[in-house]
Amino acid sequence: LKTNKYSNVNNCSSFVSKFILLGFSHTREIQILLFSVFSGTYILTLLGNLCIICAVTWDHRLQTPMYVLLANFSFLEICYVTSTVPNMLANFLSETSTISFSGCFLQFYFFFSMGTTETFFLSAMAFDRYLAICRPLHYPTIMTVQRCITMGAGCWVCGFTYFLLPINLVSQLLFCCLNEIDHFLCDPGPLIKLSCVPAPGTEITCAIFNSVLIFSTFLFITSSYTLVIRAVLRVPSAEGRRKAFSTCGSHLAVVSLFYGSIMLVYVSPTAGNPAGIQKYVTLFYSVLTPLFNPLIYSLQNKEMKEALRKLFNTVTEDKFLPKSMSETNYSRVTEFVLLGLSGSKELQPLLFVIFSLLYLAILLGNSLIILTVTSDSRLHTPMYFLLANLSFIDICVASFATPKMLADLLVERKTISFEACMTQIFFVHLFTGGEMVLLVSMAYDRYVAICKPLHYMTIMSRRVCVILVLISWFVGFIHTTSQLAFTVNLPFCGPNEVDSFFCDLPLVTKLACLDTYVVSLLIVADSGFLSLSSFLLLVVSYTVILITVRNRSSASMAKARSTLTAHITVVTLFFGPCIFIYVWPFSGYSVDKVLAVLYTIFTPILNPAIYTLRNKEMKSAMSKLKGRYLKPGQVSAVIRNALSL
Repeated sequence: LKTNKYSNVNNCSSFVSKFILLGFSHTREIQILLFSVFSGTYILTLLGNLCIICAVTWDHRLQTPMYVLLANFSFLEICYVTSTVPNMLANFLSETSTISFSGCFLQFYFFFSMGTTETFFLSAMAFDRYLAICRPLHYPTIMTVQRCITMGAGCWVCGFTYFLLPINLVSQLLFCCLNEIDHFLCDPGPLIKLSCVPAPGTEITCAIFNSVLIFSTFLFITSSYTLVIRAVLRVPSAEGRRKAFSTCGSHLAVVSLFYGSIMLVYVSPTAGNPAGIQKYVTLFYSVLTPLFNPLIYSLQNKEMKEALRKLFNTVTEDKFLPKSMSETNYSRVTEFVLLGLSGSKELQPLLFVIFSLLYLAILLGNSLIILTVTSDSRLHTPMYFLLANLSFIDICVASFATPKMLADLLVERKTISFEACMTQIFFVHLFTGGEMVLLVSMAYDRYVAICKPLHYMTIMSRRVCVILVLISWFVGFIHTTSQLAFTVNLPFCGPNEVDSFFCDLPLVTKLACLDTYVVSLLIVADSGFLSLSSFLLLVVSYTVILITVRNRSSASMAKARSTLTAHITVVTLFFGPCIFIYVWPFSGYSVDKVLAVLYTIFTPILNPAIYTLRNKEMKSAMSKLKGRYLKPGQVSAVIRNALSL
């Protein structure tokens, strides 16, 4: 096979200008799932390593050689994971998953340079632990701050110069005809296999550089920790041994995870390892190991945990406490009392029955829409894809507070813990913020379908639909985290009664025992901007659509009017209460909790009713679904079997 590949070199008149990264799966659904998983992993990696950097920078007790090297190592992990993951995430949403020739070799260079720098930093950290434990009296004079900085700079310089020769040799190879890399990044092994001519010299050179780097640093690290462990075992104090093992244990865990995976890939690159195994092993040390680093160092290190706790308290609690309160003792609220919809004991059982039925209808109706859109291939269009996502969000909107409300209707004292209250605030703004953006996306979809019908399928591609849904969740997350940051840091030390059936943001902030005027303005600005901007975009979109539809009178335009009416009804019922509550959130109207019922319970139930009763395609698909799963003969047989029991 190789002979045939190289014999076809003369038949290739064009050279490769870009490569195709095959990644992990060609299944679109799996790629979307992987995008979600690795997006979360990437965000957690950034946040975790940034926390370590901030803790070392702000806590003077951690400004020692060990933690300075650790902060540099965390910064390196951020750069390391950023060299590959953003491009991998973009390829999950792309139809082609291509990377330019120059972009491929830039990724190759930075990925390997930072991986090499990581091996040098792990060696430096092992040497630091050796000096601290085996030569404690000389440690302050040997590992000075200046020497620590010099050592860190040396790791960066050596890391970015070590692989220059192998990368230069690979870049000089001829690439023609074949351009598919069976990987999620530009790795030298798959790249060399695509060369038009055999390159055993380049392959051997890469193997030598990899082996020398990995084995030399690994032997240095293992030798250092062998001496460290031997010295620790001689320590007479049990507490001293425990502290030393705790510190070294975190280092060894990181070393084992990193070196164990890279040895499988790069020590014997010509051994013919399956490409699938190489991809997953590479994924482990390039994506997962940078995530484990902050977890290991924060969970295994008492000083780091204390510094992170101090950092969190500094950033949150002290900033909002008045001086008089921070200097005196005060009691914090540990739970809130929800007054609910009504204080009448006679009315509460009736409300329980009504809202139980409504909640059940929300779950069944929206689940039916999701099932119908998923099972009927005729509904695999942008409009119904967005509709299925809207149904999922509606289920979430109804579920964040309704089960708690139903439980409270059966008890006399309706309490909720402080943590659960903050969780409700987080989820209500996550789901409602995401729903606002998703409704704008649905309006944009209808605008393109009606005003630009010939370009509809090219504009509203599958990739665009997925991106729109992800944007809605991202905006909802940013919106809710900003809202929660304003609230969770407030001191609650007095009143704890919330005049609603869930922890509504304007009502909770009123209970803080300081002046919340500035916080109130920030909340109004955040919620008001999202609500009004989304609503104005919807109004503009529907106005343009209505003007376009008015000039046409065909049957297709009648269908457009019907669909549009359903959208406008949902939008009005959802945005009306939200704007009234959150644009003027501190007006003190008692009607706010009644309006909250509209967008948390009634809007989610109207969504399936409106979209099924006014949409012929949806009704036809549901009839087809009913005929498939609920045939009269099958239903009769089920009833007979049940009666016979």
